[in-house]
Amino acid sequence: MRHLTLLLLCLFWGGVSVSAADSDSDQTASSADETAIRAAIDSYKTAFDKGDAKAVAAHWTSTGEFVTPAGETLTGHDALAKSFTEYFKTTPNVKIELDSVGIQFISPGVAVEEGVARVLAPDKEPDVTEYVAVHVKTPSGWKLDSVKETEVVVPQTHYEQLKPLEWMIGTWIDASDDSTIETVCRWTKNNNFITRSFKVHIEDRVQMEGTQIIGWDPDKQTIRSWLFDSEGGFGVGMWSQKGNQWTIRTLQVLANGEKASGINIMTKVDENTFKFRSLGREVDGILLPGVDEITVVRQP
Repeated sequence: MRHLTLLLLCLFWGGVSVSAADSDSDQTASSADETAIRAAIDSYKTAFDKGDAKAVAAHWTSTGEFVTPAGETLTGHDALAKSFTEYFKTTPNVKIELDSVGIQFISPGVAVEEGVARVLAPDKEPDVTEYVAVHVKTPSGWKLDSVKETEVVVPQTHYEQLKPLEWMIGTWIDASDDSTIETVCRWTKNNNFITRSFKVHIEDRVQMEGTQIIGWDPDKQTIRSWLFDSEGGFGVGMWSQKGNQWTIRTLQVLANGEKASGINIMTKVDENTFKFRSLGREVDGILLPGVDEITVVRQP
């Protein structure tokens, strides 16, 4: 047991007692090797853009593998050259772009490249894939030993339908002598929804807060919203647009179970100002006074 402990200590101290000269030498070698790998990547792109199948295949080792986005595995120069020859024949004038290329050294003779490949062909949508490539150092330079590509799944988004409301993104303030309403609007991931979080401040305390979620209803082919407040009430809204004016017809269930409805009207004045008013307000069939037009301004 004592021998094992001494061995571990020796390995530990040996691992951290590298001289500055050795460290500088390793860093210089890594820098030179990364430069060489990036030159090989540029050479690959040049061969691909020229449609030169043999030159593309030559960037692999003799036993190198390429796993295509379809899951097919190609091994060796002959299989690679044949596949790329057929591809360039059926897809002429194709070009490749590489984005977010990162290189990490696993050992002095092995490096992993990760990035995004975008293949551009005339009159076609770009094919976008993520890839992982393993480079190995050989007597004839750095070569690809394996490459695996996977298709990038483009998430569904309703951004185009919600884009007319993009001006709402930001922080807005409606202030009076005794109260302030602060509203913060944000996109959710993939721009599928807009969230509006609001707080009602009376003097120095928060009287009420809530969240409204605005999204596109693909079934009704309209913009809808869902509202939840801190008092336990919730509601829905149907949005329609006419010019710079939005009309939101709302139905709500209050915390005590009463049902409410109304029509809210938002009018965009400019990028930093909109006006709001509410009319036709009812609670359990009892008509309530409307809310006179107020001006809401964007916070810098």
